[in-house]
Amino acid sequence: MNGRPIPPVVPIKEVPPADTAGYRPVILVVDDESVIADTVAAILSRSGYTAMTAYDGEEAMETALLTPPEMLITDVILPGMNGIELAITIRRIFPDCKILLFSGQAAAADLLAPAKQSGHHFHLLSKPIHPRELLAHVSESLGRMSAAAK
Repeated sequence: MNGRPIPPVVPIKEVPPADTAGYRPVILVVDDESVIADTVAAILSRSGYTAMTAYDGEEAMETALLTPPEMLITDVILPGMNGIELAITIRRIFPDCKILLFSGQAAAADLLAPAKQSGHHFHLLSKPIHPRELLAHVSESLGRMSAAAK
């Protein structure tokens, strides 16, 4: 295909459902590959979060201004505004918003260097990522106990 390894398919029914009776943190998922954004959002929704999707930086900003997220999960490589610029802008507007970046391209680390030099420290996850690993990072970032630890 494009040189990236093909991740194992994890059926959505194997993602453990969470107790959704209580509070559901809002997470904005941004990826220009809609299947990725939609899949990550489905995994998060099934796991007790309120997930919203956007497919570029502009749409993400509009969505965030209407419903402020507690976490932003964004691909680094996006058309127009890249994920790092989006993360910096979101953090400026919503200082408590947690940020997770992900990318399947090695160049993403190079794009992070200027942001780090400006004092922005973001966690970069590699695509593909297993749902359990993603959920562990989300839970840790939001300060919630993971389902496995309960």
